[in-house]
Amino acid sequence: MDRFKTILLIASTCLTTTLYAKQQEVCVFDPIGKSGEAFALAKDYALEAKNWGADISLKAYVDERVAAEDLKVGKCDGAIISGLRGRQFNKYTGSLDAVGALTNMKTAINAYKLLSSPMAAKNMVVGPYEIAGLGTIGPAYLFVNDRSINTLAKAAGKKIGVFKYDEAQPKLVQHVGGQAVSVDVTNAGAKFNNHEIDIVPAPIVAFKPFELHKGLGEKGAIIRFPLTQISANFIIRKDQFPAGFGQKSRTWVASQLNRTFGIIAKYESDIPAKYWMDIPKNEQLNYMKMMREARIQLTKSGIYDPKMMNFLKKVRCKENPSNFECALNDE
Repeated sequence: MDRFKTILLIASTCLTTTLYAKQQEVCVFDPIGKSGEAFALAKDYALEAKNWGADISLKAYVDERVAAEDLKVGKCDGAIISGLRGRQFNKYTGSLDAVGALTNMKTAINAYKLLSSPMAAKNMVVGPYEIAGLGTIGPAYLFVNDRSINTLAKAAGKKIGVFKYDEAQPKLVQHVGGQAVSVDVTNAGAKFNNHEIDIVPAPIVAFKPFELHKGLGEKGAIIRFPLTQISANFIIRKDQFPAGFGQKSRTWVASQLNRTFGIIAKYESDIPAKYWMDIPKNEQLNYMKMMREARIQLTKSGIYDPKMMNFLKKVRCKENPSNFECALNDE
């Protein structure tokens, strides 16, 4: 009888090991595919994840919408997508990309690290999904086809590309009196280059693969004033990964933030100087006030998470206590 119990115990252990030794498929959005920087970082991540009991296989997606849908229907056990697209899975972390909320790298790194700590863990799980890492795609800049568009007033009446899945963008365009034109990752560059739109917000990593120099031409410019930092979310189906995986993952991803921002800084330094355009200090203040007003309205309308907006304001004001917004209590 004792021998029979031992055999049953061994068989049960082997069965349990087999059940949990599955391979997790993670779908990675990278507009360049397998040869892109995002996919290269994901390969490093997959190697590290073996230390936490995961066996990750990677699949590259050049269409972010498809990656998000495949996560939703269970074809992916995890997905690396932008925070804008990730908002549907976690509104709290999906609000990191709120306009004007994080406009410099130092503040963004501090915010991401705080959100990756165990103290913030309860906000990382919504239903079956868990945020297993917060990274960045970089600052979003305005690419304009005419450098005379150097103030908010001059954006009135211009055709501005907006991602149709982000409810905030059309409202922002309406706020400045522009004309919203629906775009997605696959056609935003082409529409700008073909002069179907006058302005497109984009991270600097899009400059080379989407050949945005064609849309800039001889008259255009990149306005050197970030609208926000575009976050990258690693979202997993929690039950497909070992217990405790999410926190270990978030901690490691946060440890790589300086490396990620270094890559983005290199991209920015590679942009020919002729394309950059600085705007006057007073106009920068106008941008900040406009974005703040829009952010408050969008939070009230339910698009941004109010708890996240309050957290990000605290991070900004710790970095810059003299900022005008720090004396105000409406966010």
